[in-house]
Amino acid sequence: MAILRLGFFGKSIQKQTNMTVILPDDAKAEGPYPVLYLLHGLSDDDTIWARRTSLERYVAGMPLIVVMPDSGRGYYTDAKRGPAYESHIMKDVIGFVDRFLPTIKDRRGRVIGGLSMGGYGSMKLALKYPDRICSVVSHSSVFDIARSLANPQRSDELSLIFGDVPAEGGNDVLRLAAEVDRKLLPAIRFDCGTEDPLLEHNRAFHQHLDKLGIKHEYEEFPGAHDWGYWDTHIREALKFHASALGI
Repeated sequence: MAILRLGFFGKSIQKQTNMTVILPDDAKAEGPYPVLYLLHGLSDDDTIWARRTSLERYVAGMPLIVVMPDSGRGYYTDAKRGPAYESHIMKDVIGFVDRFLPTIKDRRGRVIGGLSMGGYGSMKLALKYPDRICSVVSHSSVFDIARSLANPQRSDELSLIFGDVPAEGGNDVLRLAAEVDRKLLPAIRFDCGTEDPLLEHNRAFHQHLDKLGIKHEYEEFPGAHDWGYWDTHIREALKFHASALGI
């Protein structure tokens, strides 16, 4: 395997930024390869998945590129007052990767996942752009932005990103699930630890998808909001994505 850290200019956010990339190292497989876009949580950066899990070892032997972009604390959203991190992922990051790496440059070769803030971001982007993403796996996700806005420790920061009524924009995963084109529905899986403070977010989203009749996998496991949990369950995510990609 090869791990790269790439610095590039993100036009949508108007600044230099980084992505960490894991490349397959199989001389028999020349590509093009599918790509997993793996998103970080609120307090992390593009290096965190590679530093805090054994991701490199788990993807060894897989014909898969893993791209981990840095998205600050922006919730993978074009902020009401602030940087445009949704456009950054969908235009800057995917555009850069498809220009310079040997990728499958369409929906059948793109999957996405993440944890916490990145779990929200991955689910939102998969439901908002199902014509560009074929599979999503989210861990320990912040799905209920309205509930998070009510938290006085987060309200000021989140209101800059989402405004005061997040359901009015295109950033509410419940609304996006209800409106998604069923013919393009990505494969969906998400999980959460039973000791995680975001457990109710995930149970409510699971119930919402059930009411809508949207096929998905949802599981709860022992564990908290920590790297021990995510290091364990990223392996299940990789298997799910591999099935969706046919690799």
